[in-house]
Amino acid sequence: MPQLNQWGQPVGDPLPDWQPRPRPGAVTLEGRYCRVVPFSTGHASALYRAYQQAADPRSWTWLFQQPPASEAEYQTLAGQMATSHDPVFYTIIARDTGQPVGTFSLMRIDQQNGIVEVGHVHFSPALQRTRMATEAHWLLMRYVFDTLGYRRYEWKCDSLNQPSRHAATRLGFHAEGLFRQALVYKGRTRDTSWFSIIDKEWPGRNQAFMAWLSPDNFDGEGRQRQSLQHIAQALARP
Repeated sequence: MPQLNQWGQPVGDPLPDWQPRPRPGAVTLEGRYCRVVPFSTGHASALYRAYQQAADPRSWTWLFQQPPASEAEYQTLAGQMATSHDPVFYTIIARDTGQPVGTFSLMRIDQQNGIVEVGHVHFSPALQRTRMATEAHWLLMRYVFDTLGYRRYEWKCDSLNQPSRHAATRLGFHAEGLFRQALVYKGRTRDTSWFSIIDKEWPGRNQAFMAWLSPDNFDGEGRQRQSLQHIAQALARP
């Protein structure tokens, strides 16, 4: 039942101890398979080479930037990313090679209300569909919820970006709906799909991530024994 005020109107639960949350910062997050580190222009050359391993530039389709025509163009973009205060960009480093393999960011940072969005997700072929990719997302979520104490973690994407929508669902985000004609980018319209995880859901999501990332969940060929969604569903059963 909702709380009622003195006039009998329903209102939200009180948060008497709530304080604005700290800004995301230049932290290093250590995982078993990868490290998440502050983005630096020193990562640009390796990232450009990693993205060039793709057969075509389709990974840029739903990003706001056009694919760079040269490493020099990517260096210019990297300079903008490195000096940005919102979004705050991070590089994902593969532990087995020590090489940068992708980037993402924390953006639309709302300290007053404890809300932040993960965005500008750009994973190279070396990172896509790997344990590292899932672990990187988990490390960033854990930083947001456990270290910074945010209440809401958002994921938004072009509604036509089916891989992104699938990733959000797999990672445990709750689908919230569609914002029609929300943006114009690259000369075209965009309807935006919204997803979120909130703080009360995080402990269960965290438990599922840890179980999925455990080495025991993978066979000798590196194939998962149980999917992340299957583990989450099993943990949610009473």
